[in-house]
Amino acid sequence: MSSNTNDTECDKWGSATAAAHGPLSHAIVRLARVHRVQAAHLLRELGLYPGQELMLMRLWEQDDQSQGELAKVLGVDASTATKTLQRLEQAGVVTRRPAPTDRRSMIVSLTAAGRELAGRIADVWGELETRTTAGLSDDDKRVALRLLERLEDNLCDSDECPTELSPLTPVAVTPTR
Repeated sequence: MSSNTNDTECDKWGSATAAAHGPLSHAIVRLARVHRVQAAHLLRELGLYPGQELMLMRLWEQDDQSQGELAKVLGVDASTATKTLQRLEQAGVVTRRPAPTDRRSMIVSLTAAGRELAGRIADVWGELETRTTAGLSDDDKRVALRLLERLEDNLCDSDECPTELSPLTPVAVTPTR
């Protein structure tokens, strides 16, 4: 899609009013949507949905975490974390058990199958990065990353930013050993 937005493109992606009154915000929404669709397509081959890989990445960095801590670190609400982890548990890539010190808290751990997904998910993220940055020079990529980080900072530094939207701690794409 070109940067010259016409009415047909706006109808496809949303309101022409949104594009007219917030062209950058409209472009970010469009980009996020297309990026998520591409991620979903690539992750589907692994039997995963977008967001599930982020939980796994966090567990590769530090296994045996509380479900609440995972939700907090990833900036998702408790019900979203529960649903995501239930699906991952059904897929056999994580286990959940009550914490020994607080039976209300659940400890999430990777299974062998969950650890084995690391390389495949790293490949998916690499492919997504390649598709996202196709045609950009290394300098363009650095500038784009810097600008995106600045936009995020602008939104999250305001007094009106909910704590769950605070900038996330980056997660590693490959597990540490």
